[in-house]
Amino acid sequence: MKDFELQAPASIPFIGFLLQAREVGSTSPVGSFDLTAGSAQQLTCSGKLNSAVSHRSESMKTSIQATWRPEDSASEKPVQFCASVVQNYKTFWVDVRSPLLTFNNDSTGVSSSNPPTTPLKTSPTTVKTTVHPAASPAVSISDCDVTKVCFSQPSNCDPSVSTDCYFMSARVLFPSEGAVRYEMTGPSEGYIAFGFSDDQIMGNDDIYICGTGSDGLVQLQHAFSTGRTAPQTLPLGNVSDVRASVQGGVISCSFTSMNTLSTVRTTGLNKSYHLMFAYGPSNNGQIQFHRNTFISAEKINISLPERVRKAGWPDIIKAHGALMLIAWMTMGSMGMVVARYRTRFANAKKLWGKDVWFLVHVPMMSVTVATTVIAFILPFSYVKAWSGGAHPVLGCLVLILSFIQTVMALLRCGPQHPLRFLFNWTHALNGLGIKALAVAAILTGLKLIDGSLDQWLMKTMGGFVGWEVLFYILLNVSLKTKVHRKDALVSKMVTADFLILSLFLLGNLTFLVALLVGIGKS
Repeated sequence: MKDFELQAPASIPFIGFLLQAREVGSTSPVGSFDLTAGSAQQLTCSGKLNSAVSHRSESMKTSIQATWRPEDSASEKPVQFCASVVQNYKTFWVDVRSPLLTFNNDSTGVSSSNPPTTPLKTSPTTVKTTVHPAASPAVSISDCDVTKVCFSQPSNCDPSVSTDCYFMSARVLFPSEGAVRYEMTGPSEGYIAFGFSDDQIMGNDDIYICGTGSDGLVQLQHAFSTGRTAPQTLPLGNVSDVRASVQGGVISCSFTSMNTLSTVRTTGLNKSYHLMFAYGPSNNGQIQFHRNTFISAEKINISLPERVRKAGWPDIIKAHGALMLIAWMTMGSMGMVVARYRTRFANAKKLWGKDVWFLVHVPMMSVTVATTVIAFILPFSYVKAWSGGAHPVLGCLVLILSFIQTVMALLRCGPQHPLRFLFNWTHALNGLGIKALAVAAILTGLKLIDGSLDQWLMKTMGGFVGWEVLFYILLNVSLKTKVHRKDALVSKMVTADFLILSLFLLGNLTFLVALLVGIGKS
């Protein structure tokens, strides 16, 4: 017989647990347990009486002890104790394992090492084993491109340092047997997944999914993707040593698989595949359409250790981002500034019977709206689905309000109409709202495509917004100052306004070029 103890690290109690003894390579329990603690209860698993021990209540515990007895007809295979531990409903561990154990013919009758070469023999000797649950499965960047293939977003991020790191790795353990140790981790409210594909488009992909089930616990699934519909769940197959956890919103899984890789067109461990990583929400254990995904630039043979380079965004998505930047951070900005500070140019000569500011404002805003429509159509024509979180929602709002703004402008009343002030205020406030939503849409879009560790695109966009705010303040101060000036100084102030606008345009173009280059390289 053997005493077993499940012990938590200091000051970290747990409320639930499940203990079993299993022969190495098997998922069925062996032997039986005698209880030594009142906070536990015996269970019947796989038809075997008292073959498992679990908690009796949700009271706080720091350790559990039980005595395990091997079966009379025990085989010669080594035995390993397996445990699942629940600290709370958000933090738990599965498949926590003890060292391999067997009984020898020495004085103690017990060993805790590698599989034995002598026959298994029962002994009345009592031995104590302690199992410490780790904070999460061992997912790290150690040995990347040395013994394992690593793939991450942002590139080269460290999941042990950053909670915003999406990471997966594959280490071939026994090539002849096709055994591969996989790791994956990343922040998600539902699931994370990686797969193997013949191309960079979803469909005919061999996938492993790590996600929270309807009971809130993390589960590992094997699946096959057939396109843009929910993947078909497959039997987990020849998978062992599964370790999974969710902590602080970060889901982590590690496991060993001897399943054959297959995408229908390509089968085998030593073949090359595109690596795919996706994450998204789930509903009662059923995965929903992914929030985001990233794919390897080239096909990868996981038998050859390397750091995998992420594929760039499709040109059509880059064009979408570029058009939105041009529309709302250059053309739209200039059109709005000219309209907002039109009184500064009241003395300017008219052209074709129209004020110069009006002849500048209307074409610029018309091009802005047209560019927005084109930019809106491009990603939906490519993705053919709704994904990306808040970004598409913001984009839709920008398009809807832009359409309303255009209709209002076409149906506006005359300058001398008594209700003209209603149009002026509504038009101005709606324009300001569109601008704010467009900036938010651009920021969320850049966050999706910015794969750099220092988030360079996001920081540059932040500088762009700060630049515009600064010049809005300068122009507004200049506008207020004019009211208190004498007419003799007006012409000089108009000249200063043109200089401010010129500097504003030059700065906008500089930021725009920097962001366009960044998008092109993303």
